[in-house]
Amino acid sequence: MPPDPNLSAPLRHLRGEPPPAPGWFRDAVAVAPETGRIAVKGAGIETLAWGERGRPGLMLLHGSGAHAGWWRFTAPYLADSYRVAALSWSGMGGSDWRESYDLDTFADEIEAVAEEAGLFAGAAPVMVGHSFGCFPMLIEAGREAGRWRGAVIVDPPIFSPERRTGRRREDGRFSPHRVYPTLEEALARFRFAPMQPCEALYIADLIARESLREVDGGWSWRFDPSLWARLALPDRAEMVAAARCPLALVTGARSDLMRPADAAYVQGLLPPGSARIDLPEAYHHVMVDQPLAFVAGLRALLAVWPNG
Repeated sequence: MPPDPNLSAPLRHLRGEPPPAPGWFRDAVAVAPETGRIAVKGAGIETLAWGERGRPGLMLLHGSGAHAGWWRFTAPYLADSYRVAALSWSGMGGSDWRESYDLDTFADEIEAVAEEAGLFAGAAPVMVGHSFGCFPMLIEAGREAGRWRGAVIVDPPIFSPERRTGRRREDGRFSPHRVYPTLEEALARFRFAPMQPCEALYIADLIARESLREVDGGWSWRFDPSLWARLALPDRAEMVAAARCPLALVTGARSDLMRPADAAYVQGLLPPGSARIDLPEAYHHVMVDQPLAFVAGLRALLAVWPNG
């Protein structure tokens, strides 16, 4: 059966034209973030920030192959109460690529960006990590007690023991990116990983455009295709157990990455009574699927959690 074009190529039918967007989205992306670039272990790291310095700090950490711009349509709705910062991991977005990658270096990137953005100026800040972004976040959360007030794990790729036995391991090989002659052709190839429906095509269009760069011969993706072949991950349950700040879990009720058994498994790894939010009608990319519900859930969570 041929792949569903609504999943494998959600923007193809637009032929390179931006789709219409609602007012809340236009208002959010019209809020220009502070843009910056800092060096971390020899690599330039792209940064975005919103909100006044001195407010409680909030660090937003994106998933694999994504970039800091994945937060541009939600961060402004958090910046009225928080000093919000986001980064593009090395090897992704507008940040430099490295010869090799490790979670400790990614965690160093979190610290450096948080310091530069002023997140540590007042009370201890909170981290929010989506998908792959949970892993460096958990390493950082295990480093120093009291440095972070809490860490929110959003639909993490942490699987139950039963599901892990059936998953194929990567063999370390990778393919270089294709070069597309036109921006229209490149946008037509954008898809989510894992593939999922997307009703908010205006969000998909925004993040797809910011995922591309102009190169000799056309357009190509900005992330390093060799990253996963050069990165080893420690035991994921041990990373959760090693955290030295409170953890909360956010899941997409329709996620095909983190299924109900996986969510129950991760919930069981957290201390009893840890906060949990399950977003109805959200797939794995919860900030794309239900952006306003995601913002409302974070606001409510951070108003009461963690205690003290």
